[in-house]
Amino acid sequence: MTKELSFEKLRKVSDLKDLSCESTEDINPLQGILGQDRAVKAFKFGLEIKEKGFNIYVAGYPGTGRMTAVKNFLEEIAKKKPVPSDWCYVNNFRNPYEPKSLKLPAGKGVHLRDDMTNFVSEARRILPKAFESEERQKLIAQIDKQAREQGFVIQASPVGMFMIPVIKGKPVNDQEFLQLDPKVRDAIEKKREQLSEQFRIAMKQIRELEEKANEELKKLNRNVAMFAIGHIVDGLKEEYKDLREVVAYIEDVRNDLLDNLAQFIKPEQEVPPQAALQFPWTKELPYRKYEVNIVINNAELAGAPVITEMSPTYQNLFGRIEKEAQFGVLTTDFTLIRSGSIHKANGGYIVLRAEELLQMPLSWESLKTSLTSGQVAVEEPGERLGFVAIKGLKPEPIPLNIKVVIIGSPLLYQMLWMYDMDFRELFKVKAEFDTTMDRTQENMKSYAAFICTFCKKESIKHLDASAIAKVIEHSSRLAEDQEKLSTRFAEIADIIREANFYATQEKSKFITADHIKRAVEEKVYRSNLIQGKIQEMIQRNVLLIDTKGKAVGQVNGLSVLGLGDFAFGNPSRVTASIGIGREGITDIEREAQLSGPIHTKGVMILSGYLAEKFAHDKPFSLSARLVFEQSYDEVEGDSASSTELYAILSALSGLPIRQDLAVTGSVNQKGEVQAIGGVNEKIEGFYEVCKAKGFTGSQGVMIPESNVQNLMLKEEVTDAVKAGKFHIYPVKTIDEGIEMLTGTKAGPRRPDGTFEKDTVNYLADKRLEENAEKLKEFPEFFVGRGKQ
Repeated sequence: MTKELSFEKLRKVSDLKDLSCESTEDINPLQGILGQDRAVKAFKFGLEIKEKGFNIYVAGYPGTGRMTAVKNFLEEIAKKKPVPSDWCYVNNFRNPYEPKSLKLPAGKGVHLRDDMTNFVSEARRILPKAFESEERQKLIAQIDKQAREQGFVIQASPVGMFMIPVIKGKPVNDQEFLQLDPKVRDAIEKKREQLSEQFRIAMKQIRELEEKANEELKKLNRNVAMFAIGHIVDGLKEEYKDLREVVAYIEDVRNDLLDNLAQFIKPEQEVPPQAALQFPWTKELPYRKYEVNIVINNAELAGAPVITEMSPTYQNLFGRIEKEAQFGVLTTDFTLIRSGSIHKANGGYIVLRAEELLQMPLSWESLKTSLTSGQVAVEEPGERLGFVAIKGLKPEPIPLNIKVVIIGSPLLYQMLWMYDMDFRELFKVKAEFDTTMDRTQENMKSYAAFICTFCKKESIKHLDASAIAKVIEHSSRLAEDQEKLSTRFAEIADIIREANFYATQEKSKFITADHIKRAVEEKVYRSNLIQGKIQEMIQRNVLLIDTKGKAVGQVNGLSVLGLGDFAFGNPSRVTASIGIGREGITDIEREAQLSGPIHTKGVMILSGYLAEKFAHDKPFSLSARLVFEQSYDEVEGDSASSTELYAILSALSGLPIRQDLAVTGSVNQKGEVQAIGGVNEKIEGFYEVCKAKGFTGSQGVMIPESNVQNLMLKEEVTDAVKAGKFHIYPVKTIDEGIEMLTGTKAGPRRPDGTFEKDTVNYLADKRLEENAEKLKEFPEFFVGRGKQ
């Protein structure tokens, strides 16, 4: 008979002495990444190797601290790396549609921008003075003086200059002039005619001077302008003499300025007067081509950049070319080029989430293109797709030196590896985060250090030793292993936050074990409404589950229902019926299309076990039906295969099975009971049913022996086992299990192929033999119906 497990083996309790502290307040904060030695080693390798294509894919499940660990690790490494260069976009004076990129030492981009702004401002101030005509001004002043002496003033207008009469010190307009006495008007007109002749002669001289000046200007303007601004240009070239491309750019600016002196000498002619009045900013438009657009400014960095892009849209990653409205038309130029995260991370590291990256149109393909070419370009999304037909900017690409870290699930890594050939060449390093770590003395101390770090970071109460122990025990439950700790730190952090809430309510100095326990229980309570409803239906016999007595061909099976944030064990009645025939085992769930492939496989394994056990000396003559009673959803998994086999053996042998026991475990064709998942939830699920219907003292669960190491049951269950109200039985084989369920020996097969009389196997074998004999009486009915 199978030996019952003692309560000590149902939950591995933490020894407070092992922690060597009174609270997390006494512990030094954690240094480094906890429980991910393999991932850290791979990550370091990926960061240190410089060859092309060794970017990193960090594989792991959410909640394991992937993002936080990667960011902290990168930021620590980045501090020791050199600050990368600044990058600017400037006007290409030969082809303005293809702006040039300039590389400068970190912080020099701002200096160049300011220097060029000052240079243009000085040119706008100096050049007009260098080309002023004193003779022209003297002629205008002389004629104005003569006009005033005769009672006139000269006024300029858009169509020319006019002489306006002045009476009593006030200019007279046309309407007022017509209202004057005729004699006065005649006198004024005579004086105007005399002055007009002199005015025409003066204006002719002015025009001749201007024509002569324009001719001379064409010959001498470059020399005059160079004389005026040459010392500024020479100073800039000297300052940036080590940057050949910058010096070339300064010379291009100088040459363009000399070719367009008119906009500096007579700037009012470049912008229509009406536009200048309505849109003052238009006065600056002619000079924008001399600006410097800094797209990467690393002046404030103390090491290599570390950029985490949480929304990796195409424009967020690769920048954009903005548009602005001018006089009702959208325009753009190199000053409207904006950088993306890839630009900002150039020379350093960028962290991306795989799921978001692959969902964004163009982002993934553009990232691969940039990594392959070693360049990053700013392009319009439509141009990238080949849809844009209008002419736009095509900025010069910037050389790319970057290490890309993508964080995603292991499944997504496998899919990319299988279906994307470029992925293999560009992401050659896989750093996989594990969901568990060994529960060693050293790791438990490190876990406590992690809790200390978390409490300080979140500014919450520290945990006393009992609370640390409870967190470690809960961690092992999350890991579903007594010898492991979970690295799903997000769930651990949530429990501590909630426990801190309760400790604050109680004005406790520390978070205690009771607070941790309450946090765990309250989290379950908020999510177990469905579980409560199912238990209520079982208690009210709406769902038929027996917890006492015996029945033939009927077993209490255990499954796990997942509700996203919560999973719980759900008992189900499994029944088997036997008849004469050769159809073998019919899975009603499969026939109703409610069976998943793994469950179907498990049922088919039963046929292999029964055939090997009982079909040595006769044909396998069996017609059996298996079903999960009152099950209306898909059944998946093989954890009920042992349960189904027990039901068949009971139906064949006629021996009743205990209904106060529930069963879980898969089986192979050799009759060995194999480990399953969710063993804690399954045990606790039947425990809750027994609790609701009333304990008898004999109730319990039968589990695979290989699952004993996975037991981290709730303290309520372990206390019930300790009190003898509930029992846990481990089994290795089907024979052990059927003996426990029926109270009858299984009966090993003898050398002659027979079984010991009145054992389970003997009775089952006898029933199969009787079926085979009865089949002979109806040969015509069963011809061709069996598959075996």
